[in-house]
Amino acid sequence: MQTTPRSVSQALNEAPLSVFHLRAMLTAGAGFFTDAYDLFIIGVALVFIKQQWHPPAFELGLVTSTALIAAFVGAFVFGRLADMYGRKKVYGIEAAIMALAAILSAFSPSIVWLIVFRFILGVGIGGDYPVSAVLMSEYANAKDRGRLVGMVFSMQALGLIAGPIVALTILSVGMPQDLAWRVMLGLGAVPALAVIYLRRTMPESPRYLAQVRGQAGEAARSLESFSQKVVVVDQAADRPVRASLSRYIITLLGTAGTWFVFDYAYYGNSISTPLIMKMVAPNASETTGIAWTLIIFALAAVPGYILAFSKMDRIGHRKLQLIGFAVMGLAFLAIGVIPHVATSLAPFLVLYGLSYFFAEFGPNTTTFVLSAELFPVNLRTTGHGLSAGIAKVGAFIGVFLFPVMSTALGLAGTLTITFLFSVAGFLLTLLLPEPSGKTLEQIAHEDEEMPPAVVNLG
Repeated sequence: MQTTPRSVSQALNEAPLSVFHLRAMLTAGAGFFTDAYDLFIIGVALVFIKQQWHPPAFELGLVTSTALIAAFVGAFVFGRLADMYGRKKVYGIEAAIMALAAILSAFSPSIVWLIVFRFILGVGIGGDYPVSAVLMSEYANAKDRGRLVGMVFSMQALGLIAGPIVALTILSVGMPQDLAWRVMLGLGAVPALAVIYLRRTMPESPRYLAQVRGQAGEAARSLESFSQKVVVVDQAADRPVRASLSRYIITLLGTAGTWFVFDYAYYGNSISTPLIMKMVAPNASETTGIAWTLIIFALAAVPGYILAFSKMDRIGHRKLQLIGFAVMGLAFLAIGVIPHVATSLAPFLVLYGLSYFFAEFGPNTTTFVLSAELFPVNLRTTGHGLSAGIAKVGAFIGVFLFPVMSTALGLAGTLTITFLFSVAGFLLTLLLPEPSGKTLEQIAHEDEEMPPAVVNLG
């Protein structure tokens, strides 16, 4: 039981890891599992969609990428709304959009309607990014913030491997391929529906209530109830925050820029991994290609996620991003310039797996975390939403161009260009400060804002 008089933010910054942190992490993470499944299952389903409808390359690119460009809209709109009206006001709405769009996608009567429904799905996915990340960061303590927000993001790993597992299971029971891809897409509604309930039971962020709304007393009572009295605030003295986004343009350039170049590299490869495996091993069956995709995700990506959230607070969030960009880029360069690697299965899998590991143990996790902690509380979901949205424009470009570039330049040439994007990500990371070990208020200099409004809760 905490008894020393402290503000809401001080109590959260100093709170020991407890069950309420786990509840917040699972609630936020469940949505991110859904995001990942919905985004990446299309790469597996596309193998069978192509066989049924035989779409031209342009439509093929839109099927895989339209949810990503829509995520820009969702991230920006929901991020701004969450700063204007509160995190809880929008928490759950984005999950409802995802559930509806997943069901509609499964019943698509044509390739055009599938593209439309994937766009709607992308709006919901984009909206989930800023709210999930920021809500967790605002409940986290200073010491473990990277671990907690990273654990939310690591639910993407489960979504990544769930797609190939679902696909292999469906195919193993002999389901017709024209029905199989519909079931794969429609199953994305199941976790989304569960998320709606979980998120509506979450209280408003105590930091947001105290520092933006000026409702310090309500924030303290909400925190006490949600933490089951593990954290008790008997004096609320949080400083109201009215920071302007113009003060954070360089920060936004760093968070959005690094995330943009990373997502170009990452999504272009990840969503296209089944197609990449077909290029490396053209005689392999669809089932074999999906199995190799699952192996890469399980053996390379999942350990990267785990090490990222468990070690980033010790290594440093910015430093880990620099390490990840460097090694990931070198792996892409090796595939691109070493003769025959792009057409030899074993060496390709080693280097491709290495790039995957350091993508997760690096910028795929840290871009999500940094954007949730480098902005002040009244701009936090706006800053994260802008960063995530701009990143998804990069993802859209990468996914849309991958089939075109791989046809024109081959797999080796395409991944050599990806190396250049990794270099750009490394350089843009240098614009960002190191937030590890600092409170959210110290990072954003919120303690330099207006004097506190003291509310005695005793």
